[in-house]
Amino acid sequence: MLILQPILALVAGILILIIPRLLNYIVAIYLIIYGILGLTRL
Repeated sequence: MLILQPILALVAGILILIIPRLLNYIVAIYLIIYGILGLTRL
């Protein structure tokens, strides 16, 4: 999982540069996934 985060960050950054509107969706999806992963580790 640790190696996946930099790759996701890079892809998200490139997509945001191409389509700035995506920023809201990418942040929302990231927060949802992060929250789900956090809850499953309890």
